Amino acid sequence: MLDLRVRHGFDGFTLDAGFAAADGVTALFGRSGSGKTTLVNAVAGLLRPQAGRIALEDTVLFDSARGIDRPPHRRCIGYVFQDARLFPHMTVQQNLTYGRRFAGRGAVSQSRGVALARIVELLGLGDRLHRLPAALSGGEKQRVALGRAILSDPRLLLMDEPLAALDEPRKAEILTYLERLRDETRVPILYVSHSVAEIARLATTVVLMDRGRVVMAGPAEQVLSDPDAAPALGLREAGAIITARLEGHDTDGLSRLRSPAGLLWLPRVDAAAGALLRLRILAQDVMLATQAPVGISALNVLPMTVASVRTGDGPGALVQVQSGDMRLLARVTNRSARALGLAPGQAVFAVLKAVSVARGDIAGALSGPAAPPPGQADILGS
Repeated sequence: MLDLRVRHGFDGFTLDAGFAAADGVTALFGRSGSGKTTLVNAVAGLLRPQAGRIALEDTVLFDSARGIDRPPHRRCIGYVFQDARLFPHMTVQQNLTYGRRFAGRGAVSQSRGVALARIVELLGLGDRLHRLPAALSGGEKQRVALGRAILSDPRLLLMDEPLAALDEPRKAEILTYLERLRDETRVPILYVSHSVAEIARLATTVVLMDRGRVVMAGPAEQVLSDPDAAPALGLREAGAIITARLEGHDTDGLSRLRSPAGLLWLPRVDAAAGALLRLRILAQDVMLATQAPVGISALNVLPMTVASVRTGDGPGALVQVQSGDMRLLARVTNRSARALGLAPGQAVFAVLKAVSVARGDIAGALSGPAAPPPGQADILGS
């Protein structure tokens, strides 16, 4: 559990933010200048806040009232930056084992003891161990940086937009490795990103920041499907993440998945029957109907109930619909919302084309506890 509340002022900007998050991947999301990196640097010990408290499990890292400020090298925290920052004169193996030099040195270390061989396997670095960084691609360098940080035996891993400098194919590659690290090493991660797709795929907890303050925090499924979060996320990125189990593959190239709201068909998913998958569904790809539609090409028609209708100053509205714990967002016009008489409690059908879910928006679901209950990721102050 990471528990923090810090305040720090710069010229024209004040960071005054706090939250508590359980294990897993806690994603900090916000526009440039919202204070994400400043907050992460405070956790790392690279910035001393003017006031506040930072605790990792039962260890206090910083407390201005008590005069506690552990130096960075005694916090047992790994840090992965946008650029890999590898030692150019060292091979991949030497860069990796450099992290081992710091394992257990911090007073708060609990010696998770991740084996070098396992990290090499997880990150697919076996045939690159004797190369110098100059002979690596951008994605390979980031994989080495990840491995080096993990091998320092951290109690917490900080990642400040680690994919920002990579092209789309390399981002997709690294995301796969990040999922493996999240699920197999069990090291808690504080992940800074401006990409909704990244946090939808990785995060267990999402913390939205704006102008130095936390405006919303909670389980990823809850925050990303909340219409009130859409302005911070961006309307084009508004959507929801759901969990569905892959039942099988049909002969016509479609995969059949079971969701809480019913069956879903998607273009063939690269996974075995029985796999639990995490899907990101954009609000702009969801249509709503008050009666079961017939004679349409869309294969996915899910019976749901309107939870809320959020209208803005423009012509659009965001409608949250749900079936049990499963939530979706639909982006419609105000005119359509009025014509359909959409209101909380109303029974509707959510319509989704099979081809509307991109491959990059399908990932393995979390292998551990899906997400902390709302009380474990509360805003401590604004």
